[in-house]
Amino acid sequence: MNIGIVGLGLIGGSIAKSIKQNTDHKVFGTDIQESVICLAKLMEAIDEVLSDELLPQCDMVIVALYPNDTINYIQAHAGSFKKGSVVCDCCGVKQMVCDALQDPAAKNDFVFIGCHPMAGKEFSGFKHSCTRLFHNASMIMTPYFSATPLGLIEAMKKFWLSLGFSNITLCSPAEHDQMIAYTSQLAHVVSSAYVKSSLAHKHKGFSAGSYQDMTRVAKLHEKMWTELFFENKENLIGELDGLIERLVEYSDALKSGNRGSVEKLLQDGRIMKESIDYSYGMGSFHENSDR
Repeated sequence: MNIGIVGLGLIGGSIAKSIKQNTDHKVFGTDIQESVICLAKLMEAIDEVLSDELLPQCDMVIVALYPNDTINYIQAHAGSFKKGSVVCDCCGVKQMVCDALQDPAAKNDFVFIGCHPMAGKEFSGFKHSCTRLFHNASMIMTPYFSATPLGLIEAMKKFWLSLGFSNITLCSPAEHDQMIAYTSQLAHVVSSAYVKSSLAHKHKGFSAGSYQDMTRVAKLHEKMWTELFFENKENLIGELDGLIERLVEYSDALKSGNRGSVEKLLQDGRIMKESIDYSYGMGSFHENSDR
């Protein structure tokens, strides 16, 4: 199978490397930076540069760009994709991307499937891409089932699993955006705000695992995440407002000197976490998180 990859950053580069390592597929790749294309060829992450002439030869095209750039690229090249081919995105928001691309796909006889690899690092760019990025990670797929044959969905699941993903989640674009506001976008906002404390520069010698966990994703790519936040604004605002309300409960309990209220809030959080872990088969246990 000929696979085209548009955008050879952290995600696109890792997909290219993973395909080359784990499959016999041929990879055509391109990037806005000529130096990245040259490096990808030198490292044998791609077989050839993806050109307008080679695009119609691709059985699958994976677009690993920002949401609006993804929409623009696929709309601009809609007539060039191979008839019956599969086109996927890798965006962190799905509703606006999928809605914009279903009509061009139908009119030009290719299948668009929304995809979101739940993997990443606090660093971006091809130089940080690696073949192990997707090991034991989840791939979310948001196909419009009315426009996507079930056999094709199964084939795509097998493809992603062959790259190291351990779990494939199928859902609607709307459900994806609602959940990702909580599991990913909210965490990035919290990390960014948390690290702005006036004490942050003095943390050495006073911090352990919990500090590292809370601050890791503050080293985000602000341009990309700003776009993701605004394309999922309503869901993210709802999660942010809910978190702020819950944090105020802790603050008020401390200000009032009510030890019982603080203990109850902490207990409720522990019970919730144990319940979540148990439901996912992780069991429940107590430990010092900073050990």
